[in-house]
Amino acid sequence: MAFHARLSAHPLGATPEAHFRVRHDRVDDHGKVTLRYLSRLHHIAVGVAHRGKVIYLLVANRHIRIITEDGSLLRELTLDPSRDYQPFGVSTTRASVHDVLRQASTMS
Repeated sequence: MAFHARLSAHPLGATPEAHFRVRHDRVDDHGKVTLRYLSRLHHIAVGVAHRGKVIYLLVANRHIRIITEDGSLLRELTLDPSRDYQPFGVSTTRASVHDVLRQASTMS
């Protein structure tokens, strides 16, 4: 009874650290690389111009950087786990066409 009445020791305000990993891969013939995240395989577009290049994927949780062997950055993205394919040009910070007022009419 006295054992359960005491407070148990635990770290205060500790947040889980990010999961880091480095993956060595080659861009396929269609300009994509694959990455497994939370047991799902995701296809990331790098570009057909880079097919056959040896690359490194630097993964920190969902933040991914794709670099070449000489260290130049090919792509940086935040993985969307709801999509299997991660295309170019998808950004949550950019306004889509539907968010922009295209034409204002003065006629009623």
